[in-house]
Amino acid sequence: MKKLTAIFLCFAMALSLAACGNSSSNETSAPETSDSAASSETQEPSAAPESAEPAESTEEPSSQPETEGEEGGTLVVYYSATGNTEQVANYIADITGGDLFELEPADPYTDEDLNYNNKDSRVSQEYADESLRDVELVSDTVENWDSYDTVFIGYPIWWGIAAWPVDTFVEANDFTGKTVIPFATSASSGLGESGQLLAELAGTGDWQEGMRFRSSVSEGDVQEWLDSLSLS
Repeated sequence: MKKLTAIFLCFAMALSLAACGNSSSNETSAPETSDSAASSETQEPSAAPESAEPAESTEEPSSQPETEGEEGGTLVVYYSATGNTEQVANYIADITGGDLFELEPADPYTDEDLNYNNKDSRVSQEYADESLRDVELVSDTVENWDSYDTVFIGYPIWWGIAAWPVDTFVEANDFTGKTVIPFATSASSGLGESGQLLAELAGTGDWQEGMRFRSSVSEGDVQEWLDSLSLS
């Protein structure tokens, strides 16, 4: 009888241990499924990295660069027949930080046109007949014109006055509120009344006394003149 009781107790314990084992196995398998789901969720953001958005936003400002002609700016307008006036204009722009605007005749002057010793040349004919001096320009208007407070106007001296392609530009623009400073180049002729005549033609603007430069002018000469103007 004791043997039967012992066998029965052993069998009951075996069944109890088997039941505990199955319960423990079921409890430990659940966290593995949860970790797997968490892993798949953390992978989704990596498919669309945040760094992609800043890269797009930094491109927009570069497509809208700052334009020339800020308030209080300086503009250097010039007509150059042989390159001497252009050289001075470049010096002025470099020293002042100004913008350049070249006056280009729609019908450019050739070397033969500029032969002052030939009475039949284009400039000689235009000098003899003032009605021929209305020279059409490729452009006589400047973008952001209102933003310039100081305007330099350069030209070669023709028969003691400003080369007439400049007249077209002066007549086409309003210089109200601007300081206008003429400059000229010539081999021997002085500035004469060229600046005063342009001021009368414009009818607006605060025209200053100009400066005539020789053909072999240096940047130092231009710098010295600009310093004497005491421009702010």
